[in-house]
Amino acid sequence: MKKVIGVALISLFASSAAYAASFAEADADASGSVSAAEAAGAMPSLTEDVFKAADADGNGELSEAEFTTIQQ
Repeated sequence: MKKVIGVALISLFASSAAYAASFAEADADASGSVSAAEAAGAMPSLTEDVFKAADADGNGELSEAEFTTIQQ
């Protein structure tokens, strides 16, 4: 159920123009992943719930593939 809600949240917010940042723009330290702080800096209206839902492996950072789910 939690995954279904997460996917629904991602789908709801992904259509917003606020999520137009590219992965390279969001990955400010060029570490290859986007932290919650980096994501918030690149997409100020991104909610913690959407970030957590996109973080499929639960490591607290978004890979490029996970970040892309917010963009779709």
